[in-house]
Amino acid sequence: MSLAAAERALRRSAALMLVALALLAGVFVRALAFTPPDAIQGPAQKIFYVHAPSAWVALLSFVIVGVCSVLYLALREQRIDRLAASCAEVGVVFITGALVTGPIWGKTIWGAWWTWDARLTSTLFIWFIFFGYLVMRSAVHEPGQRARFSAVLGILGALLVPFIHVSVVWFRTLHPQPVVLKPEGPTLPGSMLATLLASFFVFTLLFVALVWQRYAQAEVADARAARQAEADDRAR
Repeated sequence: MSLAAAERALRRSAALMLVALALLAGVFVRALAFTPPDAIQGPAQKIFYVHAPSAWVALLSFVIVGVCSVLYLALREQRIDRLAASCAEVGVVFITGALVTGPIWGKTIWGAWWTWDARLTSTLFIWFIFFGYLVMRSAVHEPGQRARFSAVLGILGALLVPFIHVSVVWFRTLHPQPVVLKPEGPTLPGSMLATLLASFFVFTLLFVALVWQRYAQAEVADARAARQAEADDRAR
């Protein structure tokens, strides 16, 4: 990608991010002011509208990292590695959000900040895997080696995503059971379900904007480095 094209992508991703942030503000207003609190949990349940979408986006990003990692090992295409790295960075941000909001909610409902059940422990474990993924990428400077090592770790991390999803079914846990993806259909009241689905949509849109921007930033950096290298070669 040329420098001009990369810079255009960067501007467009910034515009999409502004749209996503405006919609996010609207979802927060709806959740706080226009969505009734849960009859049992009270206002603390409204953390759900941040916690669940954050976890969804994080796991989605890690799945994409895994798919990109497999494709990179097969094709050795730098753009695929760049997309995997961008998704990993954004995913770590969102999984951190899920790990922060979860204990706040849990303390109010369970009376404990943390329990070492299957869902929470595996979520913390995947955080460590992808945080280590980012640390490794910053430590390994040779591009090909960095991409190969990252691909292997990305695949291993992505394999944990299905386990996290089914952990509340396979194991005894304090974590709530699914309320949307159930064979008999969603069990949330209509207004809560509408707010939750809107939050999922907006968080996903924000995820796309962040990944696009991070990818475009990497493209711009590479294009400028290539231009500088060409200038240096001509100056010799």
